[in-house]
Amino acid sequence: WCQKMRTAFLLLLPSLCSRGLMGNLLKVLACAELEHGPIVFLDFEHAQPTEAETAVWNQVSAVLEEAHGILAELQSYNGAGQEIREAIQNPGDLALQEKAWNAVCPLVAKLKRFYEFSLRLENALRSLLEALTSPPYAPMQHLEREQALAKQFAEILHFTLSFDELKMTNPAIQNDFSYYRRTISRNRLNNQQLEAENEVNNEMANRMSLFYAEATPMLKTLSNATTKFVSENKTLPIEDTTDCLSTMACVCRVMLETPEYRCRFTNTDTMLFCMRVMVGVIILYDHVHPVGAFAKTSKIDMKGCIKVLKEQPSNSVEGLLNALRYTTRHLNDDSTSKQIRALLQ
Repeated sequence: WCQKMRTAFLLLLPSLCSRGLMGNLLKVLACAELEHGPIVFLDFEHAQPTEAETAVWNQVSAVLEEAHGILAELQSYNGAGQEIREAIQNPGDLALQEKAWNAVCPLVAKLKRFYEFSLRLENALRSLLEALTSPPYAPMQHLEREQALAKQFAEILHFTLSFDELKMTNPAIQNDFSYYRRTISRNRLNNQQLEAENEVNNEMANRMSLFYAEATPMLKTLSNATTKFVSENKTLPIEDTTDCLSTMACVCRVMLETPEYRCRFTNTDTMLFCMRVMVGVIILYDHVHPVGAFAKTSKIDMKGCIKVLKEQPSNSVEGLLNALRYTTRHLNDDSTSKQIRALLQ
């Protein structure tokens, strides 16, 4: 089938070039071929940068090197719940107040590092979007030519969903930060507390508060960054960005549901990695595209993506389904079919 399509394409090529229709047919051809299997296998395990990718790859790599440590810190974040409870129950005991404060301050400094990392991640995403949507190449061509950058984009999405899953299951983060802000606002500060406030001043605390108030703060950061990228690049059609996202979602789906592609994964974690990437690009697409990922006109096969998630035995699948249920923008639109809503019930 694909060979017949290519033959027809070559026959039409001279006419298409003369009429300026080349780009549109490339999009149609890419989408059609994806339904019959990806024309590119994304090597999430072994892709290495080419010379053309090196500059952006080095920039993003410097950020991603921190990601593993950030996740490890978040995973081991136990909070100062006991100290805070004792301080609240005994407001007149200055020793307990100081003990709670001394327990909370280093935790708030850690939360500040997480927030500042989200800003670096935002800049890294922007660099990757610029590289993966730049003309004259179509999204599929970019993914084939720049496998290492596609892998880094995937790693950012994997980190983002992993971070947000950990944050959502750790109420100590909000409790610690709320206690810190309440204590600061009472103006009962000794010299040690003043030093801590300089570390996280009121302006920084306000920004951090907005960040941690989100159920999925990293995903919100990436969604805002992608929307901002589209709005600031007036000469770049929005389809160049959304097509990049939808193409990546389609490739991930086909890789997950096709045994001959799955057998090429050598790492047992690659399946979960691929699922997280697929869900991440769906959410970004849904936030950026005017009608979202769930409409009939969407270039993402949402039924296929949801079904392939539900077929996986991984314990993390429910978290990914929840991400689709609760962090997308258009699921409850009238344009979303009852079948898709039922699949996500």
